[in-house]
Amino acid sequence: MKEGIMGFEKMIEELKKGSGLGRARAAVELGKLKDARAIPALLAALHDQNAGVRNNAAFSLGELGATEACPQLVTMLKDPEEWVRKSAAKALGMLRTPEALKPLAGALGDPSSMVRKNAVRSISQIGGSEAESILFKAASHLDTTVSGLAKDALERMNGTGQ
Repeated sequence: MKEGIMGFEKMIEELKKGSGLGRARAAVELGKLKDARAIPALLAALHDQNAGVRNNAAFSLGELGATEACPQLVTMLKDPEEWVRKSAAKALGMLRTPEALKPLAGALGDPSSMVRKNAVRSISQIGGSEAESILFKAASHLDTTVSGLAKDALERMNGTGQ
């Protein structure tokens, strides 16, 4: 048991003070541990200058179900790096917080197809009538991948009675 705690503490230390690659790796590993004690350090890592660290921290917060990260993840949808925006969109879907629906709808206009795809998937994961309305609009999106994903999501939602 002591060894697991030491491993956790070492990863937190690496996330705070390691090299860029070390911080990015620590952000991934902390998410895999599923230990809520990592949330404060991962929230701080969303402001790291290294895009890989921000990317991995965003995804790990989603894995941890850290709903308190929702406002910061919404902000990350505007990050200059598309991989960070993509992970933020994915994490918001993992959290399933309805407050993220409008920002995710805005992300359907992102220049990156990866971000748009994750946004439509996350809207579908969150579900509900507001998500259905957003997906209905997205079903006529110019990006055929987005429109196809939106149509598939609507079919699933209607098929399950959501």
